[in-house]
Amino acid sequence: MNLHLLNPEVQQFIKDNENVDIARLILSGSPFKDITPQELAQQVEGRKKTKKKLPEWYAGNGIYFPPKVNLEQASSAATAMLKSTFVQGATLLDMTGGLGVDAYFFAKQFSSVTYCELNAALFEIARHNLKVLGAKNIDLHQGDAMDYMAQGQKYYDAIYIDPSRRSNVKGKVFMLKDCEPNVPEHMGFLLAKAKKILIKTSPILDITSALNELAHVAKVFIVALHNEVKELLFLIDPTATGLHLETYNITASGLEEFKMPYALAAAAIAELDTPKNYVYEPNAAVMKSGMFDYVGEAYGLQKLHKNSHLYTSDSCIEFPGRRFEVEEVVAFSAKAISRRLKGKKANITTRNFKLTVEQVRQKFKVKDGGDDYVFFTTDLRDKPVVLFCKKA
Repeated sequence: MNLHLLNPEVQQFIKDNENVDIARLILSGSPFKDITPQELAQQVEGRKKTKKKLPEWYAGNGIYFPPKVNLEQASSAATAMLKSTFVQGATLLDMTGGLGVDAYFFAKQFSSVTYCELNAALFEIARHNLKVLGAKNIDLHQGDAMDYMAQGQKYYDAIYIDPSRRSNVKGKVFMLKDCEPNVPEHMGFLLAKAKKILIKTSPILDITSALNELAHVAKVFIVALHNEVKELLFLIDPTATGLHLETYNITASGLEEFKMPYALAAAAIAELDTPKNYVYEPNAAVMKSGMFDYVGEAYGLQKLHKNSHLYTSDSCIEFPGRRFEVEEVVAFSAKAISRRLKGKKANITTRNFKLTVEQVRQKFKVKDGGDDYVFFTTDLRDKPVVLFCKKA
């Protein structure tokens, strides 16, 4: 840390230049003797990135912003706040503390939080910022969390861990054993140190594969922010009976929740029907769960096709996703659709259809936007259909 960046005049400069182009800022040079243009740029860019993602950090006086990659890897305040409610107790150990965002919000739920971080530079930044933010019940340790636990006798109500994917693992498909630390390998040791373990993973991790790797999974949490899946978490609890999936989508208007018992959801069989007055599109968290048939069963809806994952009903109901009123259903015909859409604005969605959204836009010269929502999909008779809708 360059402590000169915390001087009042430098802090004011960072705030005053918040909206200045970063490249231009670097080329302009630094007006401060002991600070490089790159260091100033890091602080300005960090402040920009935290405005919406971490408002407490943005509003804090004297916050030291880490490199861009660390901010991108950190949880958002919205997801961290929700995640802090997934485990309960008095004491929690955060094994992979990072910027300290998760520890900060866990500290609002737990009497005492222990933060561990291997990266010494990031540890110093987190320690400074957590002090600025007034987090007094966080005990910080720099070093390997496994070593820290092995050297002590403390037992925790919960352990939180965000294992990082090893750099030598290629491609999008990977397993928890490909991460550091290797949680499946150390599960016995971890359970000897805590009642429960909450594991955060990449949102692209396959749920079934993770369940095959892990023992004693009580809950799977899928967290989306503005309909984009951000976090996939597994709660390990040896005392639990049965597995549950919980999906959350944090939106500007509130929290969309959908919870389901895993065995019941996996056994559900969808009821199919033709489009009725209303059509429903599940949010990204529900889609990630893969329990498409159970969604219809739970809400008393019918699916348009076994592979379309669009649902329908005669009357409008509450639903974890988007709701639309159907104005017209048209059998797919290039000529008819072109006549209806060419040169106009519409929000296009394709589900179980031979064309992508981009291909539809190009083929029919449709501009993005407006109040019309058009679904290109397949009906229960395997016929391509187009649904013209308005938001319900």
